[in-house]
Amino acid sequence: MSSSKSQIEEIVDRALAEDLGKGDVTTEALISSDQRGTGFIVAKKEGILAGIEVAKQVFHRVDPELKVEILLEDGARVKPGGKVAKVSGSIASILKAERIALNFLQRLSGIASETNRYVERVEGLPVRIMDTRKTTPGLRSLEKYAVRVGGGDNHRMSLGDGILIKDNHLAALRSQGLNIKEIIAKARQNAPQRLPVEVEVGTMSEALEAVEAGADIVMLDNMNLEDMRKAVKSIHGRALIEASGGITLGNVRAVAETGVDFISIGALTHSATALDISLELEAQ
Repeated sequence: MSSSKSQIEEIVDRALAEDLGKGDVTTEALISSDQRGTGFIVAKKEGILAGIEVAKQVFHRVDPELKVEILLEDGARVKPGGKVAKVSGSIASILKAERIALNFLQRLSGIASETNRYVERVEGLPVRIMDTRKTTPGLRSLEKYAVRVGGGDNHRMSLGDGILIKDNHLAALRSQGLNIKEIIAKARQNAPQRLPVEVEVGTMSEALEAVEAGADIVMLDNMNLEDMRKAVKSIHGRALIEASGGITLGNVRAVAETGVDFISIGALTHSATALDISLELEAQ
């Protein structure tokens, strides 16, 4: 996981504060602090596991005395009934940590599973499935990690990672009379050196104009398959090509077959369904 231990602790602590800010009145009213037990984290649906170390961190932040045994590592394909981890110690502590641990595990596993479905659809083709910045505020590092676990690649982690001239940048600068060539030149002049320049385009003419102006990457936004094929043929190695917008499991392979280099999909993070995972407690 690329996130540092301190970053993960900060994210976990915020989540725990949200859930435990006023304490767990139910557990505190009913469960003795010295009652011991074991909980098994169990998958209820098939998918790709991601976030097990984050879940472990949750249990340890609630109670350092809890023993967490990881049974399956991130990237493992889980099946219904499959045990993912074993947590032993104070039942009260297990119950206090349960929901937040599962929230992270379900969310990240859902993203990894969705990403993997797209990756499998384009198997055998020289294309990379990539995410976007359409992530849950504050959870980007974890969600992009989950994309990698699922076999995908990360696009920009933040706005400082590359120049991406989007439609609204173009609109703002065209209102000042600049064309794509002049906009790209302005970006290269004013931005840090060595950063790649990517331009979002919606038509064949814009794509060719961007390439001729020296763009490193051309993003074909919501372009139909026929125009994508024409763009790939016309650009022919002069720039990398990214397809974006309107990509689904149903059409991703057809998009990949046009010859684009990357396919970016916001749904990997903004619309992934959480993988059903629960904790089953065995009291002593």
